[in-house]
Amino acid sequence: MFAEVLWILFAVVLLVLCAVLLVFEIFIPSLGLLTATALLCLAGGMYIFFQISTTVGWIGVWAAVVLIPAVWVIVYKLLPKTSVGRVLELKKVEQAMGGIPDQEHLESLMGQSGTVLTPLRPVGMCELDGKKIVCVADTGYIEKQTQVKVIHVEGNKITVRKISVV
Repeated sequence: MFAEVLWILFAVVLLVLCAVLLVFEIFIPSLGLLTATALLCLAGGMYIFFQISTTVGWIGVWAAVVLIPAVWVIVYKLLPKTSVGRVLELKKVEQAMGGIPDQEHLESLMGQSGTVLTPLRPVGMCELDGKKIVCVADTGYIEKQTQVKVIHVEGNKITVRKISVV
């Protein structure tokens, strides 16, 4: 009786080892060696269960059906909270995108003046309303650091004209 309990315990350990090896397979490139070892552990555990009796064998099958996904769910829930999980997890980076603000903001720029940051040949960057925005010169080339005024907004295209200094 005690020997059967030890064999059942060993078979359960093999099932847990199978689940853990399958989790490791995700993080460790082993060319399928960990998966093969996990399948051997699963087969060994099932073999031990069915050697004890058919009833214990089917209980072992159901235990594997419940235990292996349960280990996966536990790892999925707990791993991001560990220091290793935080290193492995991709972080969402909020990056300020310059160039094309929202349409409502673009239309509010109509008539405003600003400074050319890069030469407009005819497209370049201007500072308007404290933001860097891609602009198009209405005529050819406008030098850097020149004062410009927004004369037209269509979609996400902002057309500017050089302010004449008299």
